Amino acid sequence: MYWFSSLLPSLLLPNTLSIPTPDTQIIAPRVFIVNFFASEARAWHNLPQFDILAQNISIPGLSPLFPHIHCAHDGLICQAITGQGEINAASTISALVTSPRFDLRSTYFLLAGIAGVNPKLATVGSVTFARFAVQPGLQHEIDAREKPANFPSGYFGFGTTVPGQYPVWIDGTEVFEVNDALRHVAADLARSATLQDTQECKDLRATYAPAPIYAAGAAPPSIVLCDTLTSDTFWSGVLLAEAFENTTRVLTSRKASACSTQQEDNAVLGALLRGALANLVDFSRIIVMRSGSDFDRQPLGGSAADTLFAPMVAHDVSILNLRNAGLEVAKGIMAGWSATFERGIEPTNYIGDILGSLGGKPDFVPA
Repeated sequence: MYWFSSLLPSLLLPNTLSIPTPDTQIIAPRVFIVNFFASEARAWHNLPQFDILAQNISIPGLSPLFPHIHCAHDGLICQAITGQGEINAASTISALVTSPRFDLRSTYFLLAGIAGVNPKLATVGSVTFARFAVQPGLQHEIDAREKPANFPSGYFGFGTTVPGQYPVWIDGTEVFEVNDALRHVAADLARSATLQDTQECKDLRATYAPAPIYAAGAAPPSIVLCDTLTSDTFWSGVLLAEAFENTTRVLTSRKASACSTQQEDNAVLGALLRGALANLVDFSRIIVMRSGSDFDRQPLGGSAADTLFAPMVAHDVSILNLRNAGLEVAKGIMAGWSATFERGIEPTNYIGDILGSLGGKPDFVPA
């Protein structure tokens, strides 16, 4: 996961660079970039490809820290900044989806944030595209100092009595699955981007090289297809990481690979799914993209605390690579609108939540 202090005035975005639009104008974006805090958002500003600060749109229900939606002059590309954490993300996206100012029925949502990464699957500076988003916080927890001796961790599913069992009851946001065909298209577009690197990032990766299981963490940045975990808790260390890897395996019947760790994606997807149930958005047009800003666990011989407290040397690179890869995705959608994206990318997999709310049977839920 990532560090951010929402209380620093220097991180707040300017409101003076944009022009308000008439309250009666309905905007129908083709691409909606969803960022989660200021440094992610600023990377999309002042680009030669489009001026996303051309319109500054205030709607009820946005974050007090980020009270405007930003859009290009023609309204075809827009940006929302939700604020950090699940409550902020769900509240902001719910406000956006239900606003009469926007027609989002044909909009592609590009969730674009930085995240912690699992060195078994990716590295800092890499950009990941997820099919599954898992919420591991919805389960029982016993402090590890008090857990039964035979428990591998203190986390286990609601209504169960031991880790590794499928939950007896679910709440609906534990797992979302998005359009895998679109994910592959987006990843292919992103591969056109030049991913940046620094010597500090290389030095950090080198600490993971001695363990063969962390070969991906020691490798240079790349585009990776792997899945994401959402939790307000910023965890660190092998034991917690492996506990939530186990949660991911259980909740998805081993279909998902726990790769990136962040604080908003399930919340955004929950709001978009409810919008889809109201025919306000198309759930098949969602791309979940995260770049690696730090590792979710320590290297061989290291400590969880040292990993958590170390300077986040990949922060700036992860922001830049997130923008560079995302820009290729946005450009590809815009350029291919008439030929491909206007009609949509037909899903080849189940899409929706763990409940099957949009129809069909979730392929990750055991019989």
